[in-house]
Amino acid sequence: MHIIGVLTLALLLPAVFLGPAALPVQDGHEADEQAIRGVMDGFMDAWNHHDAKTWTALFSEDAEFTNVRGVGASGRKDIEEFHARVFATIFKNSHQKYTAIKTRFIRPDVAEVDVHWEMTGPTDPAGNPVPLRLGLLNFVMTRSEMARTDEKWQIVVMHNMDLPGPAPTAK
Repeated sequence: MHIIGVLTLALLLPAVFLGPAALPVQDGHEADEQAIRGVMDGFMDAWNHHDAKTWTALFSEDAEFTNVRGVGASGRKDIEEFHARVFATIFKNSHQKYTAIKTRFIRPDVAEVDVHWEMTGPTDPAGNPVPLRLGLLNFVMTRSEMARTDEKWQIVVMHNMDLPGPAPTAK
């Protein structure tokens, strides 16, 4: 068997046993990438308006959240309550923006999304200003069919981390 035949077999064999979801996801996700970027635009806008309800509407009902300190919340309601408190205190004057987004489609309806961010205006618990913060948000997002005609990307898992410096540039 030629090397091309072996490579083709190696790529297709998992699909025989695991179904089409095991095939490598191909390019052609421009519309989905645009929709995910729209979710991130909404995420940042709601954050900057300190609107916990609108912010958490971007999450699935059963979402999981973990902040930079490893503290988590489960479910949209708990995530909203957690953020309503911090939006009223340490983040009430914060402004967050993303500087880079990288999306990897695990399946056509599941994506892993890395978002590099920077934030100005937060305070510590004593009310003292915090210098510029840089970080990375890591999301698992799913596309669900809503009312059979509309598809919507939602955050299912979110992990957040502070970074010591700017995001590395791609090589």
